[in-house]
Amino acid sequence: MTVEITTHEELRELLGTPHPRAANKDRPRLHQRDRDWLAAAPFCLVATAGADGTCDVSPKGDPAGFALVLDDTTIALPERPGNKRADGYRNILDNPHVGLLFLIPGRTDTLRINGRARLVRDAPWFDEMVVKGHRPVLAVVVEIEQIFYHCAKAFLRSALWQPETWQPDVLPSRARLIKEVEAPAESLAELEQHYGPEYAKKIYV
Repeated sequence: MTVEITTHEELRELLGTPHPRAANKDRPRLHQRDRDWLAAAPFCLVATAGADGTCDVSPKGDPAGFALVLDDTTIALPERPGNKRADGYRNILDNPHVGLLFLIPGRTDTLRINGRARLVRDAPWFDEMVVKGHRPVLAVVVEIEQIFYHCAKAFLRSALWQPETWQPDVLPSRARLIKEVEAPAESLAELEQHYGPEYAKKIYV
């Protein structure tokens, strides 16, 4: 029998009370160490939700320090060439609330930022976001409401950074997955060529 949790009281009774250090660790402004973390982070996950509650999580990656600190309560993330779906960006236009999770390879803790986002199509600081000649066509500006560090348990349990646990070939290649799951018009050979060695050379085009 499935037993569902339907109230905050049930949830708290089941999980217990958080340690004061965990309950009170969130802050509204960047500390210098937060700035250091952002300067070292090459990857983050951006969570958004539409007006109807439909959710999306999008990965963002660039050379370390790609999240530009504008001031103690504001950061900006550049857009890079992608698939043009713009799921998260459309969500932001309808609902500005976002959650960000910044990762540093090899670190088992993470930096979390929650706040309100807006889309900017140009600003003087766009020049600081140029990578390999690519100047972003837009940026996500996030007004920080809550920032804190998240503990290492999930990364330790998953052994995420331990190379001996990696199994990149447990599933077919990207090209084969697309052919089998999405059934595009392109042949497998065409997809393999597209996602082959030349693919990495076009990520800023």
